Formats: sequence, structure tokens, C-alpha cells
Amino acid sequence: MSQLFQPMQLGSLELDNRIIVAPMCQYSAVDGAVNDWHLIHLGGLALSGAGMLIMEATAVSPESRISPGDLGLYNDETELALSRLRESLVRYSPMPITMQINHAGRKASSQAPWDGGKQIRPDQASGWQALAPSAVPISPAELPPLALDKAGFAKIRADFKQAAIRAARAGIDGLELHAAHGYLLHEFLSPLSNTRADEYGGSLQNRMRFPLELFSILRENFPAEKPVWIRISATDWVEGGWTLDESIVFSKEVKKLGAAAIHVSSGGVSSLQKIPLGPGYQVPLARRIKEEVGLTTIAVGLITDAKQAEAIIANGDADAVALARALLYNPHWPWHAAAELGADVIAPKPYWRSAPMGCPNPLRGTNFGQR
Repeated sequence: MSQLFQPMQLGSLELDNRIIVAPMCQYSAVDGAVNDWHLIHLGGLALSGAGMLIMEATAVSPESRISPGDLGLYNDETELALSRLRESLVRYSPMPITMQINHAGRKASSQAPWDGGKQIRPDQASGWQALAPSAVPISPAELPPLALDKAGFAKIRADFKQAAIRAARAGIDGLELHAAHGYLLHEFLSPLSNTRADEYGGSLQNRMRFPLELFSILRENFPAEKPVWIRISATDWVEGGWTLDESIVFSKEVKKLGAAAIHVSSGGVSSLQKIPLGPGYQVPLARRIKEEVGLTTIAVGLITDAKQAEAIIANGDADAVALARALLYNPHWPWHAAAELGADVIAPKPYWRSAPMGCPNPLRGTNFGQR
């Protein structure tokens, strides 16, 4: 019996299997609001047969977006658009629809990747001033961000609170706090980007302080019966940067605050990173955190093959696997994995006869439109 296709519990959520649609930025929102592109894109992924979908990094304020095309949840318009999208998705899919909450920090005000991904300066059209723990630019070619002051901290706390409240009203099933990939919370954790000399910088306890505050704010302002968890970069892959040992300490602290899971990625804070890319290259990081923290752990990163994913679960490396690019390239990856591993997945009735002649048919149905 396939372990990848065994159900699992994430807080109060019952996942049909252990495949998770990872959050993938689309850079296609208009003034922070989802639109028809997101309905098409997420609609397809909601029919993929995965156990859960995490929507892309969603900014808590206009200035916390990575790019002008980033998704946001910070006013009535963005909340209404999200609510309508969620209603459409759950009408045809029983998959839990969750969301990643983010502040881009010094990576804010950037072009979309297909436009080069470079910084949009505050004096340029569509640009704005980025904020960060310290006035340390990502590269010497970029303008430095503004170091957060007392008023800036207060606004971000208020923004995260409102985002949690709006997500709950929109019917979102769970929240993932983004503390990875060089965005604001990761910037606080890493000594490469946090050079503060106050209670938010210096020691590990101080560097963890603001990310832990923001996790607590999400947890306190999102329904208690729905899960909140966190995504981290387990290492910077840079000498003198954030380490796996520090990630274990941080994960234990988040666990105390009620985290339902740890989603383990890596890197993103420095151009000096030396990442040993290869199939499942981040899985050992997830395994170490799972073993030492004892919390539901999600592995991600170059997981592309059904047998590879099965082995990760069967060997106890992680409790679930998250796929991103592999699902963009093959939106029915879970169907094909189920057929290969002798399992089945939920699919809508119009697709039940789609398996090629002579191939195992892994598709089964359920009641749709119940949420």
C-alpha cells in the first residue's frame, strides 16, 4: 500500500494524501487582487488530486508585495476577490484551500522574473521603498532598504493581524507564514541581513523575536480550529549565515506557539549561497528537523518522481511532500503517481474515463460543492 497516498491530518484538516501543491508566485494580480488567471491556474491545480493547495505568497500590505503583480490581502477589494475565488474552487474540489502570508522585506518592489527580476527603484514608475530589519541591500547595485523603526514594526503587526482576519472571513482553510527565501522574516533570522543592535538583532533569541511575534499574531487572529504553520529556509548555504541548528531551535519555539507543521526549504537571502542542487536536495534538512522537533514536516525541492516521493514518506524523511514546478509542468502529476504506485485520487466525474486504454485508472469521485 502506497504511503504517499495515505491520508494525513494537518491540525484539523484531513488531507486525502500527502502531496501538497506548494505556493507559487504568479506575478499576475491587479492591485493585489486575484483575477481570472488565478481562477484558471488554481482551478486546474485544485483538480490535480493533491491533498492540499497552498496559494502563492500573499502580501499583507501594498508595500510588502514582491512585485506590482503580487497577490495581496489588505483591503476590501482584495478580500472580496479572494472570497469569490475560494467559492469557485471549493464548488468543484474538496481539496483544502490554504494560503501563504508574506512580507517581502528588502526584496519588495521588484520586477517579475520574466522582466528580469531587478529592483524597481522608489523614483521609478510602479516602484516603492522597501523595508527590512537593517539598511543592507541584497547587492551593491541596489538601493538599500529602510531599517524598520518603532512605527514600522507596529504597522507590520497590524497588517498581519488584519490579513489573518480577512483570510478567515474569506473561508481560507489554513495559513502558512512565509519565513523563507530571503523575505522579511528570513531577513530577521539571518545575521547576513540583520545587523540590528536592539532587541531584534544580535543573538539568536533576538533575531527570532519578530518572526515569533508575527506567528503568534496569525495564530491568535485566525480561527483556533484551523491550522497555522510556517515555511522556513533551514540554511542560508553561506558561511556565517542562518544554520540548520538554528532552524531547529526556531522550529521548537514555533511549535510551542501552536504551529501545525514546518515546511522546510532553504536559501534565498544571499547571492553568495552555494546550493548543492540535486533531486530532493532539501530532504535531509526536513528529516533532521522532523527528528529533532517532532512536528509534522513538509519536504520540498526537486521532488519530481513518484517513487522518489514515495520513498521520502516511507523512509520517514518527512510527513508530506510539496511540489511546485513539477505540478506546473504536469498538473495531473498526482494522477500519474497514483497509477504508478497502485493508489487512487479524487477527481471530478467528467474525467473518470480519461485514463488511456490498458493503463490503470486511479480516479475516484466524491461529493463536490459541499463547502
